This record gives sequence, C-alpha cells and structure tokens, in this order.
Amino acid sequence: MALRDRLLAAFVAVIWGCNFLAIHAVLTHFPPLFAGAIRFLVIAVPTMLLIPRPRVKARWLIGYGLGFGTFQFAFLFVGMYTGMPTGLASLVLQSSAPFTVLLGAVVLRERLSRRQLAGIAMAVVGMTAIAWQRAEYAALLPVILTLLGGLSWAAGNLCSRQAKPDNPLHFTLWMSVVPPLPMFALSLVFEGPERQWLSLATLDEAWLALAGLGYVVLLGTILGSGIWTTLMRRNPASSVAPFSLLVPVVGMTLSFVLLDERPTPVEIAAAAVVVAGVFLGSTTARLARRRNRLLPPDVAQDRVEDRQASDTIEHSR
Repeated sequence: MALRDRLLAAFVAVIWGCNFLAIHAVLTHFPPLFAGAIRFLVIAVPTMLLIPRPRVKARWLIGYGLGFGTFQFAFLFVGMYTGMPTGLASLVLQSSAPFTVLLGAVVLRERLSRRQLAGIAMAVVGMTAIAWQRAEYAALLPVILTLLGGLSWAAGNLCSRQAKPDNPLHFTLWMSVVPPLPMFALSLVFEGPERQWLSLATLDEAWLALAGLGYVVLLGTILGSGIWTTLMRRNPASSVAPFSLLVPVVGMTLSFVLLDERPTPVEIAAAAVVVAGVFLGSTTARLARRRNRLLPPDVAQDRVEDRQASDTIEHSR
C-alpha cells in the first residue's frame, strides 16, 4: 500500500471520527431510522438527476447500498439512540475492520499473514473487553447493535471491492439511492409517522441537528466514502480496512472534550489494544519490503518470485 494511500486512509479516519459527533447532533432531534432515510435521500435525489449511473453490476451496487448504507447506519443510529456513548460507538463500529479482513479471506481468498492475524486478534480482544464492561455496568443491546453495524459495513466493503467501479465517487453517490426506501419503511414501522412529521415540523428549532446532517452528508458520506471506495478498489481489503480502527482516536477524544464522556479504565485500555491492532495488521507489507532490501539481491529476487508464484496459484483456484 503506497504512502499516499496510507495518508488518504488516515485522513478518512479523521473525517469519520468527527462524523460521530455530527450523528450525535442529528439524533438530538430526528428519530434514528428517519434520520438515516433523510441522510441518504438528500444525496439520492440530485444523484439520480445529475450523475450518470456507474457501469457496475446491479447486485454489487445494491449490496453496497444495503450493507454500507442501509444496515450499517440503521444499526448504528438505533444503537446510539438507545444509549451507546458516542466515543465508544466510534470504536465498536470499527469491528468492520476485522470483519472485512476475515470475510475477504473467506470469500475473496485474500491471503493473511501472521502479523495481520495477530492484529485482528488484538482488536477482537479489545472489543470483547468493551462489550464485557458495557454488560457489567450498562445495557448490552447498544453494543450488539453497533457490532451488527460493523458487520454490515464489512459486507458493503466486499461488495464495493467486487464492483471495481471506474469512478468510485459516482459509485458512492449511487449507493445512496438504495437506503432511503427501506430505511423509511423501517421508520414507519418502528417509529411511526407522528414522530417523523413532528421532527420535520420543528426544523426551525433544529439548527444544530441540520448542521450535523450537512456534515454527515457532505464530508462523512460524499468525501469520506468516495476516498475510501477508491482505496478499496486499488488495494487489498486486508490492507485498507484496518485503518478504520484509527477513527476511535478522533471520536473518543472529541467525545471526551466536547460531550464530557468519561470512559472507564478498562474501556481506555481496550481502546489502546484495538488501535495497536491496526498498526500491527497494516505494517506487514512495508516491513517485508524493508527486510528484502537488507538481503542480497539474488535472495530478495527469489523471495519476490516465490511470492508472485504463490499469488498466481491462489488466484487460479
């Protein structure tokens, strides 16, 4: 993974870390499922009118829209609305990283190194500790809902990788056409039309929620997801996905400063373990190249050729 792509992945992590505070502001006024429907509807309407449909198979576009769009944010918004702290939500949602790496290995047959497996294991241990802590002192349901959001994100990641869009931004925008109707239907069933119309009738009192919605749409979805889709298209999923674990560094810090959230010592230690896992899992290729540069040229070349031959065999299965 090139240095430029690593920096872009870190930049997206900052955008998405701030995104959780914006979501918190949105949920102070809008019901969670209705908020998700509005968030994607704002993008879907101008997209259908102005942006040409990407040349990808419909199943990958729909799969990305359902996984990354509909189910991820339905689970996340409801989880946060029912008590998941904003900072911890930014951490637990990044379970998408180990989910993506594991699904990539099973479904796409991407090869995993021991270092990547160790990084995944560290992340799983950290998130398990957080779930245990939440179950000990608060409701476990919001944690489970947020984990389901991470699994949905992982499924969307694999769909976007399989789609291989020529224009990732157009693909990301058209993904937003999928979620509004199913999320609106879920909102009608679980939240009711009264709550929907009440939130719309009192928009003059919701300037903070509208500002948060603008951030989520323009930066969190269009800019952040557009860059992320580009990175997933030109790099293995196992190299890109772990960078999402850097999001909690931003999310938990801002939640501590601005929302006065105070994680327990166990949660802080678990967060450190999770973040360490991303660095462990994302440095494999770079360290391998450094080791090869220290070897004699003929030995290094032999190792490269052996790895290429192994990749050819793996992809031919």
